Amino acid sequence: MNSPSPLSNLWVTGAGGLIGHHFAAAAARLGRWNVIPLTRTDLDLLDQSSVAARFQSEQPAVVVHCAAMSKTPACHANPQLARRTNVDATRQLAELLADGRFIFFSTDLVFDGRRGNYTETAEPNPLHVYGETKVAAETDVRRHPRHLIVRTSLNFGTSPTGDRSFNEEMLAAVRSGRKLSLFTDEFRNPLTVDATVTAVLELLLAGATGTVHVAGDRRLSRWEIGEFLARRHPELRGMIAPESLRSYQGPPRAPDTSLDCSKARRLLGRIIPGLRPETGP
Repeated sequence: MNSPSPLSNLWVTGAGGLIGHHFAAAAARLGRWNVIPLTRTDLDLLDQSSVAARFQSEQPAVVVHCAAMSKTPACHANPQLARRTNVDATRQLAELLADGRFIFFSTDLVFDGRRGNYTETAEPNPLHVYGETKVAAETDVRRHPRHLIVRTSLNFGTSPTGDRSFNEEMLAAVRSGRKLSLFTDEFRNPLTVDATVTAVLELLLAGATGTVHVAGDRRLSRWEIGEFLARRHPELRGMIAPESLRSYQGPPRAPDTSLDCSKARRLLGRIIPGLRPETGP
């Protein structure tokens, strides 16, 4: 009797973060691959020789690249590190994976937010270093013959470190005594991390390639998102207040980076559910 063929390896970078952690767990449950979750402790993606050596040893058939320097202020403070992390490391992984599937997580913040409802073919115009590095990385990833670029929005959920999702960041700020002003005229398409992971796994299994927007079906303002959280965390009451971008003075902000997810809807045969402020996720 023949023994079953060994499962091919699937790397998930950024497995200590929000999407990477949940993706690795969900992919492992499917049993289709030997899932190898990689945190910064497991593999320093900035150490190119270590990355190449481990890649040659494990020969992954799929790389799901979630790792990134994603905090906008941190990228602004250290643009060189942001480029090494978000662009150079991405390019190396895509080049190493010559014959496999490369899934790259990008962001709605590649757009300037002047009009919203962006399709995959809309021209990026980022307003900050983080968005610029993601646009540059996307350009490199498109050279890979079997790439899938996933642009997503704010993800709701729980991360291993407790500080990676927007809801964790907001709660941490309020619990430290900070009052938050939330814009009523700045819009995103938030969704749960489970919805993101489920959609991307389906796209991976379906062999989808190119660029696909994976975001919630509800366009919500920052203030509406805050109200959503306040219904679940009463300590936010009295600590959040509505504000308009018209009164904001600071680094440029994109007012409406909402994404048109019609392509994902066609590929999946369903909508991707967003947050429901009136009822829940």
